[in-house]
Amino acid sequence: MVDSFIRVGAATPEVKVADTAFNASKIIEAARQAAEHDCGILVFPELSITGYTCGDLFLQTALLESAKQALLNIASKTSDLDMVIIAGLPVMYGGKLYNCAAVMYQGDIIGLVPKQNIPNYSEFYEMRYYTPFEGKEMLMLDGFAEDETIDFGPAVFEASGVRFAVEICEDLWVPKSPSVNYAAHGAQIIFNLSCSDEVIGKAEFRRNLVASQSAKLVSAYVYADAGLGESTTDMVFAGHNIIAENGKILSESRKFEGGIIYGDIDIERLTNERKRMNTFKMKSAGDDYINNLQFDCEFPDIELERHIAKTPFVPEDRKDLAQRCEDILNMQAAGLLTRLSKIGCRKAVIGLSGGLDSTLALIVTVHAFDRLGIPRDGIIAITMPGFGTTSRTKNNSMRLAEEYGCTLKEISISDAVTQHFKDIGHDPAVQDITYENSQARERTQILMDIANQENGLVVGTGDLSELALGWATYNGDHMSMYGVNASIPKTLVRHLVSYEAERTASISEPLSKALEDIVATPVSPELLPPTEDGQISQKTEEQVGPYELHDFFLYYFVRCGFAPSKIYRLAQIAFEDSYDDDTIYKWEETFIRRFFAQQFKRSCLPDGPKVGTVTLSPRGDWRMPSDASRNIWLEDLKTVKE
Repeated sequence: MVDSFIRVGAATPEVKVADTAFNASKIIEAARQAAEHDCGILVFPELSITGYTCGDLFLQTALLESAKQALLNIASKTSDLDMVIIAGLPVMYGGKLYNCAAVMYQGDIIGLVPKQNIPNYSEFYEMRYYTPFEGKEMLMLDGFAEDETIDFGPAVFEASGVRFAVEICEDLWVPKSPSVNYAAHGAQIIFNLSCSDEVIGKAEFRRNLVASQSAKLVSAYVYADAGLGESTTDMVFAGHNIIAENGKILSESRKFEGGIIYGDIDIERLTNERKRMNTFKMKSAGDDYINNLQFDCEFPDIELERHIAKTPFVPEDRKDLAQRCEDILNMQAAGLLTRLSKIGCRKAVIGLSGGLDSTLALIVTVHAFDRLGIPRDGIIAITMPGFGTTSRTKNNSMRLAEEYGCTLKEISISDAVTQHFKDIGHDPAVQDITYENSQARERTQILMDIANQENGLVVGTGDLSELALGWATYNGDHMSMYGVNASIPKTLVRHLVSYEAERTASISEPLSKALEDIVATPVSPELLPPTEDGQISQKTEEQVGPYELHDFFLYYFVRCGFAPSKIYRLAQIAFEDSYDDDTIYKWEETFIRRFFAQQFKRSCLPDGPKVGTVTLSPRGDWRMPSDASRNIWLEDLKTVKE
C-alpha cells in the first residue's frame, strides 16, 4: 500500500428475495468489478446472500442450506481476486439462527461475525428468527465447509498492517456499539452490513450517525445498505451507502440507484491521530472476548482517487467558507476582547502597513472594540513608511483607519533608521538582512513605546505561515502583546479580508474597495526600495515560495505527522495543474530547512488565540527543541527522486 492508502468499497447489488443463486452471481459480479478498480476490501449489505426480507422463510432448512452453499460458491468463484469480501447470510450454530457477516479472502472464509443487537420494534421483528450473539469467547463452527473449522464471533481482522472489524446494521444504532470495542482493539476500519429501510428524514440521520461514529472512533466507517430487489410489502430500501473517515464523508451513493462506491482510506492518518490522543484507550488482545484473526493478504497499490484539496485550511464550498470566516473572526475578536477586558485596557496599538496581516488584525480589533462598546478611536493605527513603502500600501492603510474611525498616526522611520545605521556603522547602500531588520525593529519599538504612552496593548499582526517559515524579524514584527493572527495561515488570511470586504460593501464602499485592493496586493514586507515606477520590488513568495504550497506542507507535516515523501506525493496530486514536480520539491525542501532553523522564534511567541487545528505556540500544540536536526526529513524527501 503506497503511503498507507487502501481502497474500500460498499456495494448494493440487485437482489431477488430467497434466490441465493441469483444473489451470489450478483455478488461475484460486483466483486470482480471492484477488483478491477483495485479495491482492497468490499462489503455488501446485511443478509445479501438471501435478501433481508425473507420473513418466515428464514426458518426453512432449504433456504439456510442454500445460503451456505451460495457463500461457498462466492468464496470459490472469487478465489483469484486479491480482495477481501464481506457478505451477509443466516447461519445456524448450536441450534440457534444468527444473522452473520462472512469475511472471505481468496477462497477462504476467515471468520463469521454474528449480529449482537437484534431489533424488534416498529417495522423490525428480527427476534422472530434470530438470536442476538452474547457469547463470551470466540467459538469454532464445524461442518460449515468440508474439512474446515471457521471462527465464529466478534473479531478484529488483521492483514498487511490493516486492522478492520464488522458490525451489522442495528449494532451501529445502539448506545454501546460493538465498534467501540473493535476500535479499542485496534480496528482502523469498521464495516457495517445494513438493511436500513428508507423513511422521510432517515437519510440525513444515517449520514450523521456514520460520520459521527467514525469521528468518535477515529476510524473509517464503511456502510453498505440494501436496495432495490428487497420486498416492498411493508418497506422500501434505498441502497444508501456511505464511507466516512474520522468525521468526514469521503463517498456517498445516490439513493435508489445501487452499484458500488469507493473510498481511499488513509491508514497512517488514523494511526497518527490515535497516537497523539492520550484519551484514545487501547485494549489488549483477549479483553472483551474479541479475537484477533490474522491472515496473509497483500492489498493492491492504488492510484489515488481521493480528493486532495490545495488549501486544507480553507473550505472549498463558498457557503462553508463564509461560515468559517465568520466563526474565525468571532474567535479572534473574543480572544482579544477578553484580554482587553481582563487587564482593564481600552486602547490598542496596531502597526498598519496596508498588507493582509495588519489589515486582518485591524478588522479583529474593530470587532473586539465594538463588542466591548469601546469607541473605535481607542484603536491607534500607526503607519510607519520606510525605505520600501509604496504609495499604494500607504494610502490603503490610511483609508482603512479613516473608514473604520480609528485614530491614525503617521510616523516615518527613515530618519531614525538612517541614524541607527550611523550608530552601528552600517552602509545604507548594503541592502542586506541588517538593512531590512533594522526597519522592522524600529517599527516595533515605536509601537511598544506608544503603547506605553497611551496605556494600550500592541496587537500583533504576524500569521501562522510566517511563524512556520520564520519569516519575521526576531524581536521585531515577531513580538507584540497579543498576536491575534498567530494561528491563521496566509491562505486563510486572504479569505478573511475578502469576507470583510463583502460584508462592508453595503456599509462603506471606500472601505470595501480598499480591502479588495489589499487582497490584490502582492505579499511583501516592503523593506527594500520600490521600483523606479513606484511598484513593490520585494515580493515574499518569490523569495520563500508560494504560500499555498507552504500551507499545504505545514498542514500535513504538523497536523498529520506525515513524512516529507508522502507530503510531496500528495502535493503532486493537489497541485497537478499548478506546479511541476521540481517546483514542489524545491519549496518543500525550503519549508523543511526553514521550519527547523526558525523554531527559536516560535519558542517565545506572545499569547494568541488558537482558532484551528494547527498552531505553533509553545503553550499550545507544538513543542520542539530549537536545535533539532532536520536531516531525517531531508533524507526522506530525497527518496522521491530515487
